[in-house]
Amino acid sequence: MKRIAESSVRRLSLYLRYLEDFERLGRATISSDELAQCGGTTSSQVRKDLSLFGSFGKRGLGYAVPDLATRLRAILGVGREWRVIIVGAGKIGTALAQYQGFRQHGFKLVGLFDVDPERIGQKWAGVTVRDMERFERDLRRLRPHIAVVTVPADAAQAVIDRVSNAGIKAVLNFAPAGVQARDDVTVRNVNMALELEVLSYALIHGA
Repeated sequence: MKRIAESSVRRLSLYLRYLEDFERLGRATISSDELAQCGGTTSSQVRKDLSLFGSFGKRGLGYAVPDLATRLRAILGVGREWRVIIVGAGKIGTALAQYQGFRQHGFKLVGLFDVDPERIGQKWAGVTVRDMERFERDLRRLRPHIAVVTVPADAAQAVIDRVSNAGIKAVLNFAPAGVQARDDVTVRNVNMALELEVLSYALIHGA
């Protein structure tokens, strides 16, 4: 399968969000110009992104909103169920556990893990926090596809290693630390401090 640039995948996800909004409004068609305006890009970029996956729409008529949304869901893997665990039941982990958007987009939280005895046994969004001592044993039953890591920086690498060794191929890392993973494991890092600093720069310089 040809490798698609991450930037294109991100734009497809944005296009899908806008298409779903248009679906709710009962909109039947949309042009590449309109989709580009929503996504802050150009109509040629929209057409280029979509052409990576085949033929969409008709010249002069635009795209059928329901059809394009359905095809983008299939391309992005939305519509099937992805089983998710969260490692780290602190403030970020428990906030994510209660995020309703997970289930709305096909992500089912099946496990929460922590090392703190005071957190183990607590319930969040109907899911009980499990002991990391039983991590590998529990994963064999939970069979997750994705791990969300929200542990302190000094624990992140060890958790990523255990996650990788357990066979999980996709990781969303919220720990403020650079981590390494095997080539067959995809790690996405969410650095909230970095994002806040970008915003503070914008406020100072009016960017």
